[in-house]
Amino acid sequence: MTVHPEFGTAGAVAASALAAYLVLVDPWIGRRMYASLERSRAAEPEAKPETETETETNAGSSEPSALTRYFTVVTVLWWLLAAAAVGALLVAENVSAADVGLTAPESPWYAGLLCVLLVGMAVATGRSLRRLAAEGRNVPGLSTIAAMLPRTPAERRLATVAAVTDGLCAEFVYRGVLIAFGVGVLGLNLYAAAALSLAVHALAGLYQGRRGVLAFALFGAVATLFYLVTGSLLVPVVFHVAMTVRDLVFIPVPPRERHTGAPAAL
Repeated sequence: MTVHPEFGTAGAVAASALAAYLVLVDPWIGRRMYASLERSRAAEPEAKPETETETETNAGSSEPSALTRYFTVVTVLWWLLAAAAVGALLVAENVSAADVGLTAPESPWYAGLLCVLLVGMAVATGRSLRRLAAEGRNVPGLSTIAAMLPRTPAERRLATVAAVTDGLCAEFVYRGVLIAFGVGVLGLNLYAAAALSLAVHALAGLYQGRRGVLAFALFGAVATLFYLVTGSLLVPVVFHVAMTVRDLVFIPVPPRERHTGAPAAL
């Protein structure tokens, strides 16, 4: 895989502003938003089991839950961030779609097989984690994201939208644009730029505390490897979406689950 982006002055300024936001602002906004969500979820009344019909009927007569507001804000923020990244590319001198991973994989059959395997892995591990939760046993990492786990069908739908948005936008920004920024603006080679983007991505896990930073670093390393091997964002996006949907939607949690993770947004 090779990329040859040429940002020029305007593109470099815009991309630098985006990178500065991701390093200096986004992790702290995420931490504050998640801490606020934890407090709001803990204060909400015990949720009663709802059917799909009951949820639809009550949707217009009650205030949106804290999680509904949280996922709505996170989804909007992600699309705004992706739009800012697109803006930086539009004012750049010569950055092609391939330079930011928006191209077909170098080996379509290999990438397609990877996607199938990754989705299958997400489903299989999701079932195992769901069984652990149903049996009341410890689910690794559950406490650090417990406030984000949906309790109603409406929240599950919104969680799915947020998970898909996270996968699409995060891979485009962190893997596609930031690696191109490292090469085209900072003058790094491809692998050093990938390592830098991975470090920035790891900071996004600050809302889960130190364990979250490590988890994001590991998750990002796998996604980065897929990107470097295939030359396309397709496999990283499928991996990211599949795993995030698994974690947010498939694992049941008691309505009043207490959170022991550090205060901390997608």
